[in-house]
Amino acid sequence: MTLPRRPAALLAAALAALACAHAPAGPPAAGARAAAAPAAPWWKGAVFYEVFVRSFADSDGDGKGDLRGLTARLDYLNDGDPATPTDLGVDAIWLMPVFASPSYHGYDVTDYLKVNPDYGTEADLDRLVAEAHRRGVRVILDLVLNHTSDQHPWFRESASSRTSPRRDWYVWRQDDPGWTQPWNTSQTTWYRRGGEWYYAIFWSGMPDLNYRNPAVREEAKRIAAHWLAKGVDGFRLDAIRHLIETGPGAGQSGSPENHVFLREFAAAVRAAKPDAVLVGEVWSETDDIARYYGDGKDELQLLFDFPLAKAIVEGVDAGDGGFTAHVLREIAAAYPPGAVDAPFLTNHDQFRVATQLANDAGKLRLAAAILLTLPGAPFVYYGEELGMQNGPGREDEWKRTPMPWDRSEHGGFTTGDPWMPLAPGHESANVAAESGDPGSLLSRYRALVRARKGSAALSRGDAAPLSTPGAALAYLRRGEGETVLVVHNMGAGPLELGDLEAPGAVAEPVFVDAGAALVREAAGWRVTLPARGSGVWRVR
Repeated sequence: MTLPRRPAALLAAALAALACAHAPAGPPAAGARAAAAPAAPWWKGAVFYEVFVRSFADSDGDGKGDLRGLTARLDYLNDGDPATPTDLGVDAIWLMPVFASPSYHGYDVTDYLKVNPDYGTEADLDRLVAEAHRRGVRVILDLVLNHTSDQHPWFRESASSRTSPRRDWYVWRQDDPGWTQPWNTSQTTWYRRGGEWYYAIFWSGMPDLNYRNPAVREEAKRIAAHWLAKGVDGFRLDAIRHLIETGPGAGQSGSPENHVFLREFAAAVRAAKPDAVLVGEVWSETDDIARYYGDGKDELQLLFDFPLAKAIVEGVDAGDGGFTAHVLREIAAAYPPGAVDAPFLTNHDQFRVATQLANDAGKLRLAAAILLTLPGAPFVYYGEELGMQNGPGREDEWKRTPMPWDRSEHGGFTTGDPWMPLAPGHESANVAAESGDPGSLLSRYRALVRARKGSAALSRGDAAPLSTPGAALAYLRRGEGETVLVVHNMGAGPLELGDLEAPGAVAEPVFVDAGAALVREAAGWRVTLPARGSGVWRVR
């Protein structure tokens, strides 16, 4: 199904009409959130939660999570009352693909305007968005622009004939030029069908769309406008380095034409809904990621920070704060002024952080504290707040196993047989077991999110790393007239560190682990931290 074709000259007017007629100004605030809107955009400093709907909560016992199940569990994420300490307190949720697809993961779409029947109906998605908004929570959808399924009607029509009206909606040529995947030179990217070759950078079942074709560009904008008009608050854009290729190797990622289209797409999204957010997946180095903000931030508002995620996890594991401090300095040098980072620990394509850190409770608590005291808009992968481990295999399915709600056989996820077994350790790492335990990882995440929201500098300020020895990681957060000193002890033993060059003579605790202390001395601040402990103080 596609939206009706319109002349390109009418696109801007159509988008504006959609925005005026249908798009809400934003989710209504709940309780104390009814205060005046902050000057900063809603997504600056917001805490996002990544949800794989298939694995979150099953409402009908078929073993697969669905939209109704997620809606029923929204109070776990945010109950709409900032005074309650029993929810996670997230500001937004990112739904991994919910469109029609032949696969379990959904990254090969067959209809961008139809909800995957495994997850429910369009009415179920509408209700989820409405219920989230009622709690003051935004909802963004995974939008896979680079490619479709080879079962999508567009591709079937394109492949049916060289004279098909949609032939050039995909990338075809008469020979195989021999390009391989940039990250795997043993894997081809050209596949034969009907006597010619089509391009598919990920695999043959996901043919790449041709964004040199104006009709494809307009279709992408119309799809975005459709969901924005229905109340969605933005999109996570998958694989956006690869939209337009100019040749093998370096030409398959980040071409100049890529950025031209992204600026065009971002402008259309802003025209449809001015406060919509676009979050980009650019799995690359810091300098490359920085380019996708654009000049004057006219491309994307948020970019996932893969180098920072790697530095946090490896630094925590090694007990060395220099890894993270180095990347923070890279960001300061490379990102355009005002750019908002999107830090995270792991996501659906990576081994879970609990597995990478060998399920070490101290390291997991430290990683959480680093993530939620960094600048930008942090993303938490579902179950990360519980210490949820990877499944026993290396395949992606084992990174996306069902959410454990209690210690029952199927973890409270379903009354049927779950689509995948629950990960090891779910008997103790589950919501019911951790909710009532003030020392649990879940309780720590909840407390950190509350501390973040209670500080303008923590939630919306910038960061300046301080020079510290190997086991320490320290930075100043400044914003809206507030200065906060953050210090983490990455080591396995206690830390005492003096002469910290931070302003102020008085310190007020914002979030401190037991045994943490900060004292003002003539030469600067002296901090004491327990092993893998953290301290956050407002200094003035």
